[in-house]
Amino acid sequence: MSAPSPAPGRSTRSRRDPRVTTATRAASLATTGDAGLANTRTRIVGTRTGALADLVVAIVRLFALAAASLGRIASRVAGVVTPLGWVMLGVVPAAFAVGYALGWIELVVVGWAGVVLAVIAVLYLIGRSPFEVSLDLPHHRVVVSDPARGAVTLHNPTGRRVLGVTVEIPVGIGLAELAMPSLRAGASFTNEFAIPTLRRGVIPVGPVRTVRADPIGLVRRELVWTQVQDLVVHPRTIGVPSTSTGLIRDLEGTPTRDLTSSDVAFHALREYQAGDDRRYIHWKSTAKTGTFMVRQFEQTRRSHLVVALSLATSDYATEEEFELAVSVAGSLGVRAIRDGRTVSVVVSTVTPEFAKRKTYAVRSLATHVPARLLDDLAVVEAASAALGIRDVGRIAAEDNIGISVAFLVCGSLVTPAELRAASHSFPMDVAVVAIVCDPDAVPGFRRVAGLSVLTIGYLEDLRIALARSAAVA
Repeated sequence: MSAPSPAPGRSTRSRRDPRVTTATRAASLATTGDAGLANTRTRIVGTRTGALADLVVAIVRLFALAAASLGRIASRVAGVVTPLGWVMLGVVPAAFAVGYALGWIELVVVGWAGVVLAVIAVLYLIGRSPFEVSLDLPHHRVVVSDPARGAVTLHNPTGRRVLGVTVEIPVGIGLAELAMPSLRAGASFTNEFAIPTLRRGVIPVGPVRTVRADPIGLVRRELVWTQVQDLVVHPRTIGVPSTSTGLIRDLEGTPTRDLTSSDVAFHALREYQAGDDRRYIHWKSTAKTGTFMVRQFEQTRRSHLVVALSLATSDYATEEEFELAVSVAGSLGVRAIRDGRTVSVVVSTVTPEFAKRKTYAVRSLATHVPARLLDDLAVVEAASAALGIRDVGRIAAEDNIGISVAFLVCGSLVTPAELRAASHSFPMDVAVVAIVCDPDAVPGFRRVAGLSVLTIGYLEDLRIALARSAAVA
């Protein structure tokens, strides 16, 4: 007889042995859990289980923790022991070994002396630094060659006296060391240090760190207390009064030859055309002629100053010329910003060292406030791969619209032909003034083919030269 068929609607799974199902699932889970597993345990003991495998894994983990701890200790020791200390660590065992092996009492004495010095050096590192340290820069912006100082304040917040400590402050590429005295409970002490400002740029000051070291110099421990603060050294500028910049003053609000349908400078009347604004219909003339007549105006010029500074080393004979040019650009830009005029200050871009082609572009500096402009000028540097004044003038004329006056600032190595080529890049109605910085030349003013050329030897000559150009204009 054949076996009876299962009842309709009932699954054959319910008739299987539950023990077989559980064993199969366990085997399946075990196989699935180990498959493809490649962690540290499987690399050590594979898929083996049991007490022996767990013991091997525990030993490996213990050794790993010990190695990590020893690594941290070694890194700390390496950061504390000086090169002289490492030499001493090598000399002492060698002195003991050779001294006792050969019976040289002198070497044994050297070894014990080294041990004593090492113990004394370690004693200098024991203890914490309970004081508080702060760094203060009274001014974060100064002018080149002006005195600048910083201050480090040490405060003892504890209820006991603390020993003195040596404080180090990195200042640019230099290092200032200050000896701070012992402080009683709750006392503070402030020590000032000078910051050299012989050249413009950004000088990083800090972080302040305290140093604990033995007198011989075997060990040294540094603790950092503050963040780095930047001191921006601005180029020197000179005040250029608005009344002396005649070229700019005369252009402000003067009418041009361009005609427009709405402005303030009346030009003439013409017949009404479709699209004209009816507000400008001249009704008296319309009544006389019987034809609608509208007013026509000359478009007035609003001063848009452009100061273009060349960063090409080929335009300057000396570094002094370049620094004078930076100061000239800063003086003109600051004066224009303070007068509320529209001004653009641009400098050359530098072609990257491994670029295939020369980069023809200029970089615009911040001109919304004088301090930001001087911040940008503080970090400009001359470069051999920078664009010359000819290309800078051409790109500045293309990138800026509505220019009224353009100042081209360069050095003594720029030829008159290059200056003329730079000035020809600007529209005919733009007043172009080239300022040549040459400390060895006599200050003067001349016109070359519609181009005004000012030669200055010192920054103070800029005010006189601008006033003279205004009188000639």
